[in-house]
Amino acid sequence: MLSTKQFTTVSNGLLVRAPAKINLSLLIAGKRPDGFHEIETIMAKVDLFDQILIQPGQRPGIELLCTGPHWAPQGKDNLIYRACESLMNSCHSVADIKITLTKNIPAGSGLGSASSDAAAALIGLNKYLNLRLPKARLAELAAPLGSDVPFFLNGPLAICTGKGEKIKKLNQNFDFLAILLLPDVTVPTKKVYANYKDNAALYQNLKAQINANIEKCRIDLISRMCANMLELSCFGLYKQLRRLKAEVELLGIRPLCLTGSGSAMFSIINERNKEKTGYYQRQIQEKVGCKSVIVTNNRW
Repeated sequence: MLSTKQFTTVSNGLLVRAPAKINLSLLIAGKRPDGFHEIETIMAKVDLFDQILIQPGQRPGIELLCTGPHWAPQGKDNLIYRACESLMNSCHSVADIKITLTKNIPAGSGLGSASSDAAAALIGLNKYLNLRLPKARLAELAAPLGSDVPFFLNGPLAICTGKGEKIKKLNQNFDFLAILLLPDVTVPTKKVYANYKDNAALYQNLKAQINANIEKCRIDLISRMCANMLELSCFGLYKQLRRLKAEVELLGIRPLCLTGSGSAMFSIINERNKEKTGYYQRQIQEKVGCKSVIVTNNRW
């Protein structure tokens, strides 16, 4: 499989790609004293990218422009801005930079795009300004930005625990081809967690199965479990997503798994059959009317 590079040097700057992720599993161990939930998730990067172009600025400080087919917050409300500001302040670096975000990954989809953008900004600006900060230092800057940001500094396949910030890289190979559904539904993560009802018995059962499959190096079996403990909460709030899953699975595209807190869903085609995957994608468009893209696992 050919892999798109993370960095591309342009005439006066650096283009950085920020990949989406999918949750191959997502377990909730319970609520923590700090109000967050303790999670155990296996995440994999896929080759659907936002793009961040870093160039010399024409005005003092950080200038952030957002473009592309999907919405992104502007200015200091964007994690990219906060990541760049944090990095430069920590190094006492003074530079005028212009950042252009091309938003290809929809927000509120469970694909981690804002977190990936923040991580890409840290990595890219470190390279662009030749700061030479080690990954450990970037990880320290990443943690306050969001629970998923540290994962995007690592990967491409990892077990994430705690709030999601504790990363254990999986060195197992898991090459896959998948159909990724992108419903026109924005799902706030906080809302799904607030609606979540704890299920300790389910957690223990799924954890045992997942650990057994990890020991056997069978990530493929984990992906087919569709073990996402936020699905019930998400579908309870957004019943159109429950109906969408049922309609797509009736086409023979199964199992169809929710990623993160939703709204995106994916189905891994174990045979890596591009012709079959293309046929499924056409069926989804013609019979269900939902946008989808074909993705593979990312290599970095």
